[in-house]
Amino acid sequence: MVKGSSAGWERCYRTVSFGSRVWALSYHNNSVAVGSESGDIIILDAITGNQIAALSGHTANVGCVTFSSDGKSLVSGSNDETVKLWDVQTGRVIKTFHGHTRSVLCVSISEDYTRIASGSGDKTVSLWDIQTGDCLYTIKQLGWVQHVSFSPMDPQQLISISVNKVWWWDVNGYQIPPIYDGFHIAFSPDHTQFALCNGGSVTVQNSDSRQTVAKLPVDVAEFCYFSPDGRLVATATYNTAYIWDITSPVPHLVGTFVGHAAAITSLVFSSPSSLISISQDQSVKFWKIGALSTDQVTADPESTPPIRSVSLQTRVGIAISSDEGGGVQTWDLSTGLCKETFQIPAARDLIWDAIDAQMIDGRLIFIWSDSFRSYIWDVEKDELQKLDVDGGSGLRLSGDGSKIIFLGHRFIEAWSMGTWECVGKVELQSRRISYLDSLYTESSRVWICYRGSSLQEGWDFGASPVPFDPSTGRPHLEFIGGGSPCWIKDTVAGKKVFQLSGRYAKPKHVQWDGQYLVAGYESGEVLILYFNHMYPQ
Repeated sequence: MVKGSSAGWERCYRTVSFGSRVWALSYHNNSVAVGSESGDIIILDAITGNQIAALSGHTANVGCVTFSSDGKSLVSGSNDETVKLWDVQTGRVIKTFHGHTRSVLCVSISEDYTRIASGSGDKTVSLWDIQTGDCLYTIKQLGWVQHVSFSPMDPQQLISISVNKVWWWDVNGYQIPPIYDGFHIAFSPDHTQFALCNGGSVTVQNSDSRQTVAKLPVDVAEFCYFSPDGRLVATATYNTAYIWDITSPVPHLVGTFVGHAAAITSLVFSSPSSLISISQDQSVKFWKIGALSTDQVTADPESTPPIRSVSLQTRVGIAISSDEGGGVQTWDLSTGLCKETFQIPAARDLIWDAIDAQMIDGRLIFIWSDSFRSYIWDVEKDELQKLDVDGGSGLRLSGDGSKIIFLGHRFIEAWSMGTWECVGKVELQSRRISYLDSLYTESSRVWICYRGSSLQEGWDFGASPVPFDPSTGRPHLEFIGGGSPCWIKDTVAGKKVFQLSGRYAKPKHVQWDGQYLVAGYESGEVLILYFNHMYPQ
């Protein structure tokens, strides 16, 4: 999500499923290597998701894979206690390295293609000579080795992680201080920064000074990765991935990816705007981050007007938002990009009591109400219609575009879009302050809620006003928590189903139709989420 001029889109555009769990992931030049529980390594095309090759040779789960710098070779480690070097083009094993006595958990290959480093559950790091296959030396660790890599700063140094401690070693196996707390480390492409996962935070540090330059407020992150341009850092908490922009003085969340049904086991950027993830749900998912190009013009977060309304138009593939400055934008649900921007025509000094918008017969219709009357604006025709009806407590365009529903202080009314006449009026049951349910999306139905009360009303303004049970057919999501993070709760299941972190707290308005969710925020941001995996139709 980008403030003001574009909405991010957290959408999975391709899923590849396997018959067994997948644990390892590596990417190089549009090829994706996936290590599976079956012992096979599957090579996928990152563009199409199609399988290119299958590398068979391990006899147990493949827990780690990594491409060589030229992408021609692949190194893997397995629960069969071996390390294998593969020729990617032929799919054949070049060499097998024996010596570990427990599962191999992590591998790395040197930039000059002369050495392989591996870490194991036997509490050792081994350095191997690719030419001879010999083990050059072994480093004893305090526990299982969670990570091993050649230092991008100095190819004569190794980095290992064991018992949540990060160690540096020289070529002879001698320790180089300092020791850091953490259970994963990632370097930026230019090697000037590194990110450390440590409990409830991810810290980004300068590689030379070792000073902290950014801290990401994540709950728990088991791993982190930099984007190819170094602007973004990806983390994961259980089955949800988060993308952070670390280029601003205060890092902010620009993408939230929900879709996996089980824990994410690895992530990798395939481009500055694309992410690949694997999970214990036996799938690989390909995601688009969207609207993050360097030439994208974004608004100043301090001057971006707060979003005042959002409208979800799934049938025509768009969402509509409006802000307190009178700006209206339409967003493409399939890309998350802004399609068109409009400015509401002046009508007195507008007081934004209630707003809604719909795409009707290919035309954008925008309605709002102040304390005295209501306005209907046909954007294409640039026609402004005024109605002497109070919709200050809320108003909606019906899904079929035939009516406008006005909620006043004591009555709810339906007006015809064609004749501008009242076609239905109902007195409210309670004198409490009422409002229209923000998750309303159905054509002629409205859900009326009352502040400070569990009382609800449901009315269908089809041919004539007909009451219905508001507990049926109603969307079952709500936002809980007033700060950051904020959660989306499934009120039927009675549990939290999604977390909105950082600047995503306190949505101004939200709509959900069982497939997409769109929300607008006080920060001037718009969020689009694809929820179809959670609530299949």
